[in-house]
Amino acid sequence: MAATKVLKAQAREGVGKGAARELRRQGLVPAVIYGDKKPPVTISIAYKDAMKSIYAGGFLSHVIELDVDGTKHQVIPRDYQLDPVKDFAMHVDFLRIGKGAKLNVQVHVNFINEELSPGLKRGGTLNIVHHTLDLTVDAANIPEEVVVDLTGLDIGDAVHISNIKLPAGATDHSHEADVTIATIVAPSALKSSEGGEAEASEGEEEPKAE
Repeated sequence: MAATKVLKAQAREGVGKGAARELRRQGLVPAVIYGDKKPPVTISIAYKDAMKSIYAGGFLSHVIELDVDGTKHQVIPRDYQLDPVKDFAMHVDFLRIGKGAKLNVQVHVNFINEELSPGLKRGGTLNIVHHTLDLTVDAANIPEEVVVDLTGLDIGDAVHISNIKLPAGATDHSHEADVTIATIVAPSALKSSEGGEAEASEGEEEPKAE
């Protein structure tokens, strides 16, 4: 689990499109904190801090400590809007994290021991079906990644979510039964060779009876 990042923010009173435009002219991004059965709090964060956090990677799967004028809020970003033309941050939604809360997040998949896969050593290709997994996790213990060990996998083998050990406290949140994470596929040269042999076999005529 990564260390919780701290982001400075300030409370704002004005709401609506006009107030939001004025904030952006001042180099600020309007945002809101909601959830945990508490009233929403409208805030603003510095544009440079917002962009740095968004493009650092994993923005929607990392807990952030928002320091709003000295008051600390444990939150996780739930959504953000970018200008469709210039990719500027326009608005950010933060969800409060209550004690013992569970969250649905996307967690990066890390593949290891490729050199110990017989299929890959024979020229096979790792076909990654899912680069991230939809998991339900403890808010206080969001994993950085899910590790998939490729040791012993041969051409034609597949890795399903049931084949791997998920991080402690994490469960599958996808709507797909036993998610296929990756497969080891044959090299194109082997496919072509096998395909050619099959076609030749089919084209052979059976000897006619005398």
